[in-house]
Amino acid sequence: MAVEASRPDHRTGPEELAHRLRQQKLAADFGHFALQTHNMQALLDEATRVCALGLSSGYSKVLEYLPNEDQFIIRAGVGWKPGIVGHARAGADLNSPAGYAYQMDVPVISNDLDRDDRFRNPRIMREHGISGAINAPIHGKNLRYGILEADSSTPCKFEEADLSFLEGLANLLGVALERQRAEDSSQAKEVRLMESEARLKQAMAHQQVLTREISHRVKNSLAMVASLLNIQGRMSTEPEVQRALSDAQTRIHTIAQVHDRLWRNNEVQTVDLAEFMSELCEQFKQTAQPGNTIEYDFLPITVQTDQAVPLGLLTNELVTNALKYAYPEGQGVISISIRQTDHGHLRLEVSDSGVGLPDGFDTASSKSLGMKVINSFSRQIGGRPAWEDANPGTMFLLDFFPQDNSDRS
Repeated sequence: MAVEASRPDHRTGPEELAHRLRQQKLAADFGHFALQTHNMQALLDEATRVCALGLSSGYSKVLEYLPNEDQFIIRAGVGWKPGIVGHARAGADLNSPAGYAYQMDVPVISNDLDRDDRFRNPRIMREHGISGAINAPIHGKNLRYGILEADSSTPCKFEEADLSFLEGLANLLGVALERQRAEDSSQAKEVRLMESEARLKQAMAHQQVLTREISHRVKNSLAMVASLLNIQGRMSTEPEVQRALSDAQTRIHTIAQVHDRLWRNNEVQTVDLAEFMSELCEQFKQTAQPGNTIEYDFLPITVQTDQAVPLGLLTNELVTNALKYAYPEGQGVISISIRQTDHGHLRLEVSDSGVGLPDGFDTASSKSLGMKVINSFSRQIGGRPAWEDANPGTMFLLDFFPQDNSDRS
């Protein structure tokens, strides 16, 4: 089974936002899968797949506790050598990360097993070069099953937000396993199934609450950074430094606004692109100088949230640049549209009729931070930016393929 590349050492604000939104989508999809499946092994396999994807860990496993042997058996996993899953045993004592998490019924993070004096690095982990692990107990109301674990063979730093995702996923799995055991039992009654179903839905709702809490913390953190940049800008006497800090503050404020808008509209997995972009453009109108006009036209289509976010931030960057540089004399029109091309792609177009780009200006090799941000967001969306002379003015074009909710990672 293919696994993702190792975790990045750090993420930018937009990348962190997209990563947390993707975790929420994976958890929600797993909850729906758990409601529908009646195959316990398929349930365990899907849990490890989602765990590895959501934490970009490369390795994951479900450990079932065997009371008669006082150890774990690896029931499902991703990334392990042949013969491990379904056969290999692991210690369940307090000196192992998984054993401690199970015995104490608490989640555990260890980002450096070789130096963590709390635990030993188990043999199977050493053989696979595992250096970091994050564990969460799997249990239901009347079930203590074992451990859901993500492991990384490269230097990483699992965070508290990762722990929230893993705990939510383990809770979903525990309730689903409990329901499955009730179904498999000859004495299972309809009322028990209904109670288990309700607990599974409750666990899904709890997962959404956890993710909203993460969203709230991200928003507050971004607001704090923007405030610090504002303070730093007021303290500086250099105009260039003040402008750079003001631009950075504006970008961070926009990220926070986009993030807040998605959660207010409960758009975790997909976004109505026309509604999303129109609301952004109305915000542009409020910040534009008198005499500048914002016109927009968007195709009604649904796309994945992790594509809509960089698209909105890219548009903000383009409109901000146009408002700042296109009309030095004061008045002008900025047009924004997203339409479908003959080849099934979407085309973002942002244009003005202003002074145009400077002679000889190379957008691809420009050292301008704004151009680097534009190129970076364009790559995230899946397109290649193009600049054209609008005679007069400047036109930006980006063709990209829309990602809808049927696209699976």
